[in-house]
Amino acid sequence: MKTSSKILIGLAAVVVVLAITYRAVNTAPDQSLATSGQMLEIIADGGCVDCHSSEPHMPFYANWPIAKTLIAKDIEEGCRAFDIEPVIAALTDGTAPSEVDLAKIEKAVIDGTMPLVQYYLIHWGSSLTKVKRGIALEAVRQQRAEFYPNPLAAEAFVNETIRPIPDAVPHDPAKAALGKELYHDTRLSGDGTISCASCHDLSLGGVDNERYSDGIGGQLGGVNAPTSFNAVFNFVQFWDGRAADLAEQAAGPPLNPVEMGSKDFDEIAGRIAMDKEFTSRFLAVYPEGLSQATITDAIAEYEKTLITPNSPFDRYLKGEEGAMTAEQIEGYRIFKDYNCATCHAGVNMGGLSYELMGQRANYFEDRELTQKSGLTDGDNGRWAVTGVERDRYRFKTPSLRNVALTWPYYHDGSVETLEQAITMMSTYQVGRKMKDADVAKVKAFLDAQTGVLAAE
Repeated sequence: MKTSSKILIGLAAVVVVLAITYRAVNTAPDQSLATSGQMLEIIADGGCVDCHSSEPHMPFYANWPIAKTLIAKDIEEGCRAFDIEPVIAALTDGTAPSEVDLAKIEKAVIDGTMPLVQYYLIHWGSSLTKVKRGIALEAVRQQRAEFYPNPLAAEAFVNETIRPIPDAVPHDPAKAALGKELYHDTRLSGDGTISCASCHDLSLGGVDNERYSDGIGGQLGGVNAPTSFNAVFNFVQFWDGRAADLAEQAAGPPLNPVEMGSKDFDEIAGRIAMDKEFTSRFLAVYPEGLSQATITDAIAEYEKTLITPNSPFDRYLKGEEGAMTAEQIEGYRIFKDYNCATCHAGVNMGGLSYELMGQRANYFEDRELTQKSGLTDGDNGRWAVTGVERDRYRFKTPSLRNVALTWPYYHDGSVETLEQAITMMSTYQVGRKMKDADVAKVKAFLDAQTGVLAAE
C-alpha cells in the first residue's frame, strides 16, 4: 500500500474517531429531568460560569502563551455582559429567574452566539447542538409562562420578552387620592417651592425635560430625573437602585438637601398638620397619623395609578394588527435584532436589571472627548450603593414606555434626541453601527410606546 494511501486512511480514521467522540460528549440532557433540570445540565455542559460569573472559573490552560490573552479578554467581556449565577440559583430553587436573564439566554441561543467557537473547539461537550437548543428555548418558554404569564397578549405574542401594560394595578383608592394631593404638595420641601410634580410633571411624560432638575434654592441634581410613569413596574427605584420600592423612593427627595431640603419627616408632618381639613381626611384613612411611613405610603399608592396602558404597541401585542404602522412593525423587528428587547424587557420595557453603561465601547471616555464632561458622582451608578467594583457604571435600565416624551436621555441627560440615543445605544451597548434608515424605523417603533394615563 502506498504511503499516501496509508496517510489518507489514517486521517479518515482520526476523523471518524473525532466524530464519534464529539457525538458522545454532546449528548442531550437526561430526558427524565424537568425542563429546568435539563437547562441546568446544558448550562453546566456549556461551561457558562467559566466566563459569565462575578467569580469566573479559570481553565487549566489559562496561563498558556497566546491563550492567556484571549481567555482574559473573553472572561472579562463575559463577566461584564451577564452574570448567569442568579439564573442557576433560580432554576435550582424553582424560583422566578429575571425576565432579562431569560431574554438574554433566549437571544444567545437563537443567534447561536454562545458558547464562543474558540471555547467549544476545546471543550467539545459545550457545543449547543440542535437538540440542546430546542430544550433551552422550551425551558425559557416554560419559565416565562410560569412566572410571567401574559394573558393580555394575542397568542402570537404570548412568548415575547415584552408584555402589555395592564389597564390597572391593585391599589387603595382612598390612599391614592391623598397621595395625589401630596405628590403635588410643595409643603414636602423645606422652603415650600418644590413638589414631586416639579421634577416629575405628569403633563411632560412624568419628567421635567431638563438635563438636571432644579432643586431647593436653585440647586441642580446630579442625574437626570427618571419618569414617574409606570415606575410601579420597576424592580427597584432610582438609577442606582437605592430604593427597594415606591414608598422608599418617595422618602428620598424630600430629605435630600439638593432636591427638596426638608430636615426630616417630623418637620414635614408638622407643616401639613397645620392644614386641619386635609389632616382630618388623612386621619380617616391613616388613623396612626402623619409620619414618614404614612405620607410615603400614600404617595406610593398614587404612583401605582400612574400607568400608561393601551399604547399603539400594547394594542398591537393584544392582537390589533393595525395599531402600528408597517414602519413601526419593522422597527420592532430591528429593535429585537439588535438585542434591545433583552434588557428592555417586561411590562415596562426596562427597569428590571442593572446594565453596564458602555458594554461594547467606552461611553465615558467618548463623552469626555465630545462634551469635555469629566466623571461625576452620578456616573458611579450601582457602585455608590454596593461598593462592588463590578457595579461601577451600572445603572438600572430605564423604561422605554413614553420614551418619545421623556428627553433628554441617559442617566446624565446628555442626549437630546431619540435618534441620537438609539444610534449611541447600538454602538455602546451592542457594538454594531445601525444604519440611519434603521434608526428611523426604531424611532418610529419607540414613538408607538406613548400610552394613555390610566388615572385620566
